[in-house]
Amino acid sequence: VALTRYCRFLLFGFEEDEVELGIGKYKKPKKGLITQEIAETFLTIPKDFCCPILLDLMQDPVIISTGQTYDRASISRWMEEGHCTCPKTGQMLVHNRLVPNRALRNLIMQWCTAHGIPFDSPESASSAAETFPAASASKAAIEANKATAVLLIQQLANGSQGAKTIAAREIRLLAKTGKENRACIAEAGAIPHLKGLLSSQNAVAQENSVTAMLNLSIFDKNKSRIMDEEGCLGSIVEVLRFGHTIEARENAAATLFSLSAVHDYKKRIADEYGAVEALAGLLREGTLRGKKDAVTALFNLSTHTDNCVRMIESGAVTSLVGALGVDGVAEEAAGALALIVRQPIGAEAVGNEEMAVAGLIGMMRCGTPRGKENAVAALLELCRSGGAAATERVVKAPALAGLLQSLLFTGTKRARRKAASLARVFQRCENAYIHFGGLGVGYAIAGNSAAANRDSSFLASDVSVSISLSVPVV
Repeated sequence: VALTRYCRFLLFGFEEDEVELGIGKYKKPKKGLITQEIAETFLTIPKDFCCPILLDLMQDPVIISTGQTYDRASISRWMEEGHCTCPKTGQMLVHNRLVPNRALRNLIMQWCTAHGIPFDSPESASSAAETFPAASASKAAIEANKATAVLLIQQLANGSQGAKTIAAREIRLLAKTGKENRACIAEAGAIPHLKGLLSSQNAVAQENSVTAMLNLSIFDKNKSRIMDEEGCLGSIVEVLRFGHTIEARENAAATLFSLSAVHDYKKRIADEYGAVEALAGLLREGTLRGKKDAVTALFNLSTHTDNCVRMIESGAVTSLVGALGVDGVAEEAAGALALIVRQPIGAEAVGNEEMAVAGLIGMMRCGTPRGKENAVAALLELCRSGGAAATERVVKAPALAGLLQSLLFTGTKRARRKAASLARVFQRCENAYIHFGGLGVGYAIAGNSAAANRDSSFLASDVSVSISLSVPVV
């Protein structure tokens, strides 16, 4: 397939494709072409076959102590960096042993064989007869793809507007699978030329280029190449704000999510003019896929403590509170709020949102297990950081006592722990209210502030959110 693609462009050029896309003189661009193609290829790689960290096909899947599966190289690097929590669930790791997930590896190998995708599994090296054809095919495909990338980038640099659009489309498709493809495309110099197309007045060209940028960003080294390219981050944000199509805006949001996986980039992204505001707007008004891209990006940005003020000023807190009632994004929204309220200014902002407490209480009643954990964690930290007024709103919420009791009996281990801490806050307030002769919950809380601080502090691992969600390779 790779060799055929290379020969096609080498021998026949790009003119026929220009006519097919309607970029030439005789046809108008076909409305929704990229959307249709994305829909057709969206499920090319099953989600369960992708590493939640790398967002790429797993070569050596392993199981960690929380029961989650990751690619060995990715989770090993995560642990070597000093992390002691599960990237997907936020749970503390009991040990660092990695157990090979052979059943999943065999399924991935079968799927790759059925779809003609080279698969270099570390464990397959024991059988030379099996590895030699695969290795040869893989090497040939990589070399052909490298040659194709050079041709495509030449068109990005010197081709007509139509040829540039076609080249961006082919780069997007080439970067869908394989870190080798993503690496060679970026090394050949594609990113500066794709950046230029982000501001194109041609909707198809813009959508192709931002989606290609998204696919390239999944490879870790390309994240730095994109961020180091002058004006590239700003151009991605401009597509997010003013993109010609909703798909372009959604893919721009997904690109920011991918880039924000690097801690050092979270502050830069949040400080980029209009970035957080645009994500908040997409969370309010986008499609379900757009909302998912936006909320996961906002969650990542919320993990950087210096971004709290930007999240408040940009309206992101209001959007996150509103998302508590939206299936598919409520869990991540509650997780982001649980991080924001860890700071007093964040707790004050969330406490001032009329529907915040009610939304979190609603998640405790009807949310997913992780959603309930995040909701009770947010309410607990709201009491600790938000002062007497915020605590009063929480403890006076209807049905709180019953929901806490339910979580204490039926919740996960982590949910029970958080519920127990919040129940102690609730009980102290009730007792103090009686002790102070009914002078008001706020007065009672003030009289017990010292006792309230005796609980253990809220840990980063108290937030349980899946961050590889809905960042499709399109």
